[in-house]
Amino acid sequence: MRVITGKAKGIKLRTLEGLDVRPTTDRVKEGMFSAIQFEIAGARVLDLFAGSGQLGIEALSRGAKQTVFVDQSAESLNIVKENLKKTSLIDFAEVHQKSAEQFLRLCPDNSFDLIFLDPPYRNQILEKILPEISRILRPDGKVIAEHEINCNLPEEISDLLLQKNYFYGKITVSVFLKKSNAKKGIET
Repeated sequence: MRVITGKAKGIKLRTLEGLDVRPTTDRVKEGMFSAIQFEIAGARVLDLFAGSGQLGIEALSRGAKQTVFVDQSAESLNIVKENLKKTSLIDFAEVHQKSAEQFLRLCPDNSFDLIFLDPPYRNQILEKILPEISRILRPDGKVIAEHEINCNLPEEISDLLLQKNYFYGKITVSVFLKKSNAKKGIET
């Protein structure tokens, strides 16, 4: 696992070991960032369910102003901090050890331009938290959610509208916009 492009291009990132760990592949990460390439520069980013922090670090490497990393696992956050130091991006990061629900309850409205969601699979977490995610997303922001292909998210959740699905084998990446900013028509 490495940073694909930007200031930290090519730096290898550490990840947790174990069967429950499912790092985003370079192919999926490249697809995610192609979909939002013009929104990254100067953005305030949330990497919820941060794991190793690779999505938030990629955003920082590509010019995001700040990334907030949230994970409930202390072990994951230690790896996030190690990866931030290794990439020299720690000055542009905040790291919080909280569950997604705890963090979202305390987060002010309209806080983020880009929100990455890569929760544990098979728990229906996305359906539960997307309504709250809508509240903290800025009006012109985007939510990028990675999930298993058989997780069919609705086209509308709270104030969010599905813009497009991208398919990568057993993985789907869904991009959501605020309804007030969404273009008509959904692409798949």
